[in-house]
Amino acid sequence: MELLNTQMSASEKLAVDNAVNFYNRANVQNGRKASHELGKDDFLTLLVTQLQNQDPTEPMENTEFISQMAQFSSLEQMTNMSNSFGKLASYITSSEATSTLGKKVELNIGDTTTIGTVAGVSRGENPQILVNGMYYTMDKIAAIYAD
Repeated sequence: MELLNTQMSASEKLAVDNAVNFYNRANVQNGRKASHELGKDDFLTLLVTQLQNQDPTEPMENTEFISQMAQFSSLEQMTNMSNSFGKLASYITSSEATSTLGKKVELNIGDTTTIGTVAGVSRGENPQILVNGMYYTMDKIAAIYAD
């Protein structure tokens, strides 16, 4: 089994650092905020920079390149799954809020508790229920009573 060489020379490290710094400065000036997490666009930019700055006498091995492309593909799929799970959670929470319509609920609001009938529901990422003329988030519900 052949081991992958993941070591970069000093000149390769300098070239990658310069490319990353240039990319970060350009994106921060264009309104993108720097973060400590690498996204799929960052990963692809680093891969392209690595390919552009490799030693032509010792190009990246095919297995190395395929490995990095597989990592990129995995990262993209995980990002897509995360977005899909977020949407699914939003739909489930909205559905849960809708199911409380017309039901009597007990709400914990700080130090007090109130009981009322759900008269309306707002949908979306953070659905709210309308009880006694006020909107409350779903996490305030302590109990739901059958009619």
